[in-house]
Amino acid sequence: MPITNHPIPEVILSTAAKIPQLGYGTLAVQPDRESTERNAAITAEIVSQALDAGYRHIDTAQAYGTEQGVGRAIAESGIPRDEIYVTSKLANANHSPDDVKRSFEQTLENLGLEQLDLFLIHWPLPTLYGGDYVSTWKTVTGFVADGRLASAGVSNFQPAHLERIIAETGVVPAVNQFEIHPYFNNDAPRETCQRHGIAVEAHSPLGHNSAPLSDPTIAAIAAAHDKTVAQVILRWHMQHGIIAIPKSARPERMAENLDIFDFALTDDELGAIDRLDHGPDGRVGPDPDTYEGV
Repeated sequence: MPITNHPIPEVILSTAAKIPQLGYGTLAVQPDRESTERNAAITAEIVSQALDAGYRHIDTAQAYGTEQGVGRAIAESGIPRDEIYVTSKLANANHSPDDVKRSFEQTLENLGLEQLDLFLIHWPLPTLYGGDYVSTWKTVTGFVADGRLASAGVSNFQPAHLERIIAETGVVPAVNQFEIHPYFNNDAPRETCQRHGIAVEAHSPLGHNSAPLSDPTIAAIAAAHDKTVAQVILRWHMQHGIIAIPKSARPERMAENLDIFDFALTDDELGAIDRLDHGPDGRVGPDPDTYEGV
């Protein structure tokens, strides 16, 4: 039985699909990113623990090498398919249309699914592929048209990237997943998403370098609510309407991250956390305008 006694809220996407607002991330749950039998077994065990804890939104990616383990955990869980929301993301090496198609078919095979709930372009890569992330986006949206994908979205897209794909295709992403945490509010893409009705999703919601977990302001708020700093940060995301994808391989942390729906931050507390924003200096992950990683 799930450890949490409080249901996870759902966000209604522009596609009318419902996505659990709190998900479980699978980045670095394996020793490396290779798609090996050993890694699949490791990931399957950890994701099974997350499902047992009560998570129903699992986030993976082609680049993580965790798709096979995620698929195995889902298949062995006994949980009806329509009760688990599954996201994967396009690897940076697969942006050309033919590679998008080939790799998406491989993603479905890895996960053992006939339809994926959400598929994201992991990075825009504006300095690669001749800057043509529009063709990549058109190809991804084609999977919605053929029924193999419920919702298409993007990840790490800046306002200019969003505006371009919308203007040139007329198709608005359902989700944009990007870096947001108390030290980096990342207001510009959040405002662009709000204007277009794009759901905002935070990767690394506790901070890439975990610095917000040591912040005295958040610690004082946590003490006032008899909660941990991580729980307060995740609650901050929830009350701002942000979908959050924390990650932990430890069952006790999985349970802790779910235990955030029995309290609420006051407006003053939300404001105090908002004011911790370091602006551009708060970014820890790569800059989407220049990132060329694999």
